Amino acid sequence: MFQGTGSDVGKSTLVAGLCRIAKRRGLSVAPFKPQNMSNNAAVCPNGGEIGRAQALQARACGLESHTDFNPVLLKPQSDRVAQIVVHGQAQQTVSASDYMSVQRALLHSAVFESFDRLVQQYDLVLVEGAGSPAEINLRQHDIANMGFARMVNAPVCLIGDIDRGGVIAAVAGTKNVIDPADAAMISSFVINRFRGDPALFEDGVTALEHITQWPCRGVVPWLASALRLPQEDAVVLEQSSQDRILSRTNQVFIAVPMLSRIANFDDMDPLRAEANVDLRFIPPGTPIPLNVDAVIIPGTKSTIGDMQFMQEQGWDHDIIAIARAGARVMGLCGGYQLLGKRILDPELVDGNVSAIDGLGLLDVETHMAGEKSTQLVHGNSLQCQASVTGYEIHMGRTTGPDTKRPLLTIDSRVDGATNVRGNIQGTYVHGIFSSDDYRAWWLDTLITGSASQLHYDDEVEFELDALADGLEESLQIDALLADAKTPAESGVTQII
Repeated sequence: MFQGTGSDVGKSTLVAGLCRIAKRRGLSVAPFKPQNMSNNAAVCPNGGEIGRAQALQARACGLESHTDFNPVLLKPQSDRVAQIVVHGQAQQTVSASDYMSVQRALLHSAVFESFDRLVQQYDLVLVEGAGSPAEINLRQHDIANMGFARMVNAPVCLIGDIDRGGVIAAVAGTKNVIDPADAAMISSFVINRFRGDPALFEDGVTALEHITQWPCRGVVPWLASALRLPQEDAVVLEQSSQDRILSRTNQVFIAVPMLSRIANFDDMDPLRAEANVDLRFIPPGTPIPLNVDAVIIPGTKSTIGDMQFMQEQGWDHDIIAIARAGARVMGLCGGYQLLGKRILDPELVDGNVSAIDGLGLLDVETHMAGEKSTQLVHGNSLQCQASVTGYEIHMGRTTGPDTKRPLLTIDSRVDGATNVRGNIQGTYVHGIFSSDDYRAWWLDTLITGSASQLHYDDEVEFELDALADGLEESLQIDALLADAKTPAESGVTQII
């Protein structure tokens, strides 16, 4: 099991790289994250949803995504409320206090059912923790870190991020604050995201090994491939948006507003990988530049909440002005709903407001409903005849005159809407830009000749291999595999 000294220390990416290493060594390997909190979700072939990071890790293992890889997914809907997804299916929306005091204890069985199935099928299961075990206020009924590790007798490798500073205190402090029995589960530590010559940190490693009595299994350099792979936490968007001068470039200029409940922002990754595209996530407090070629409104876990958020930022005025000037505006899933005239939520499944006006750029309205659609889709563009693959993961049904000009045909139905002028479009299909032919056509309609010959799926595979190569060079892989050897009968025996 890989736990971290905090959130965003690189756990997900390191596990993905180690999954690829294990696969290349001929091991049957699967990823596992007992409890995840993210609005960046992926849809499995059976229709359930899991965290996007576990979908990437599954790909690194050469596996299709499966709900057992992430049995509990929490999808924040506001600062204090989240939807609980168990074994891929949405269950209920609860407050944070209710989840921590009541609901979490009820989910132990779901977590261990999935884990037991995996250990019966695979040689190796690489487990990713959530947040940090040093959050001792969350230790009771824990299913994400040490509570799980102790249950299944999983040795833990602790990951510290040196790039954020204070890594010696973070690693040593973790041992100091957690229960001694929990600390006994930690078999080693790894230092991640080191810039420069690792030899300069040798004294730091020695000091940590002396303080903690844990061996160091490697100092991982700052790997560019780790940044180019799909990310799950929105914090990476905040980092990438810093210190950017919002001026026009000679490239295709695409702006994406960072909604407060942004979801599935990895929809933009294929566009970001294009050499001739400058895609910028616009942070709160910053206006959307009016000289863009396109605005993409991403998915959101709370459409009504993010409509209010856009109004607070003044982005509604920016987007309307950009659309009136003739630039392209495209909405994905929740972003599609935001483009319409009205969003109706009489059952309050999306928040605490029963109705709100949208941007009014599409002549459609959305009726929210409690039933959620989660499915993989295969279709064709009605504008360029390119095939498209992706997934749907949404609540609500969108209707209106502009749906008579859909974007896609999917089996026996159509999806999406386009305005009369043709510059405003919306679709419920996530991952649409991962389809190379569609992405190339879409970019060339913005600026002729701007699309490259990028094959996005091949690019992801290349970056996974590059990540694995970097970890092979910097980590003691054989020692980590030796640490992972636990008794064959170490399946679930009790709940703590």
